[in-house]
Amino acid sequence: MAETEENGCRSVTDSGSLRGTTDSLADGESSFGSDSEINGFANTDKYGFIGGSQQSSGDSAQDIPPEVLRQREVKWLDMLNHWDTWMQKRNKKVKLRCQKGIPPSLRGRAWLYLSGAKVKKEQNKGKFEELDAQPGDPKWMDVIEKDLHRQFPFHEMFVSRGGHGQKDLYRVLKAYTIYQPEEGYCQAQAPIAAVLLMHLPAEDAFWGLVQICEKYLPGYYSAGLEAIQLDGEILFALLRRVSHQAYRHLEKHEITPVLYMTEWFMCAFSRTLPWASVLRVWDMFFCEGVKIIFRVGLVLLKNMLGSQEKLKTCQGQYETIERLRAIDPHYIQEAFLVREVLEVSLTEGDIEKEHQAQLKRWKEVRGELKHKTPPRMHGAWAIMAAEPPSQQDLQQTPTIQLPQEDKEVPKQKDNKKKASLRKKKTPKEIPNPYALPSDPKPLLKASPLQESNLSISSAEQDTYL
Repeated sequence: MAETEENGCRSVTDSGSLRGTTDSLADGESSFGSDSEINGFANTDKYGFIGGSQQSSGDSAQDIPPEVLRQREVKWLDMLNHWDTWMQKRNKKVKLRCQKGIPPSLRGRAWLYLSGAKVKKEQNKGKFEELDAQPGDPKWMDVIEKDLHRQFPFHEMFVSRGGHGQKDLYRVLKAYTIYQPEEGYCQAQAPIAAVLLMHLPAEDAFWGLVQICEKYLPGYYSAGLEAIQLDGEILFALLRRVSHQAYRHLEKHEITPVLYMTEWFMCAFSRTLPWASVLRVWDMFFCEGVKIIFRVGLVLLKNMLGSQEKLKTCQGQYETIERLRAIDPHYIQEAFLVREVLEVSLTEGDIEKEHQAQLKRWKEVRGELKHKTPPRMHGAWAIMAAEPPSQQDLQQTPTIQLPQEDKEVPKQKDNKKKASLRKKKTPKEIPNPYALPSDPKPLLKASPLQESNLSISSAEQDTYL
């Protein structure tokens, strides 16, 4: 594998560049120049994509009946309100519910809890603001700025240069380079951070990125990319068990894993799969850890190269790599992919056993690893067990706090008099917080809710039912 550094930013040149997607725009260009150009754009799918290969068609995504979705939301709210109890005593049920798919309205908050980012944030209050206020190393800032428009350029959040999505992405990536200066910035971190920002505010997305880099995929974004190379060898060894046909074909044509799996793993399939499939994979990934990424990779290799019939059009190295870069849409659709992933028999123990075998082989052939990485945590339960949270760490802030107007009313012995006071209050119009400049302004003054300094909590702003 050839590794290059451009302006100090690591990229992998022989695995399909991490610098752009199939929907990438040329340098200095953007699909749309400003928010005004997309106002009223009618072709936006339910995930926010206005075009590109990851935009879903109306019949491609699995639609859950509203009543089922409401039931799942109620169950997830109960889990989040008693998170430590559920994780310690009913962990299998949590895993099952993640496999079914987290309700969209609660996905951001669930990822925050599953990853341990909620606890990390609570234990480091004010840290993100401190990092955000610093200028950062110009070596990293220049490269990050150039990469902003390359991340999901057909998503409404990142479509505009200088829009809020790109600004928050810059803040998150900059903060990480200051938080981990020895690691700096790797381009594969940008799509990871962008996916998090689609579901979380900047501070929460930052801590989610920290957890992925430190707990789920440690070493993936360090100089040398040794961890991803080692996991490539692990994937190849596991493939022998899952699909001997695919294994023999790749071995015959000397196709090393980094030629096809680097972007898959480093970007957690966020730039490979349809968006509905990306979300389902990430739901399971946050719960069960890296074994989900391995399972997805094995499923793709097995279905694309796992029979003599399929290999007829892959007579050489070039044809095989091209086939793996243009995966048959049927194999990556949500229902098929999730079912196949759940059927793969692969445990954390299998991965760790193979990890030790490949690490021994690596040392024999290449010597000691140059970058020592901490042991990875296999999912939410392992992260929580390693760093048990306090009740305060898991406490949820109410989504909206209403002012206590009754405290201003003197205590009345006569309840009827108190009721009459309430009736006399004239309801006041609340301004539309998402109003366009052309919308008429409300004639009445804002209510005490608008005048207060209380606001929607960053972690809970996506939970309206």
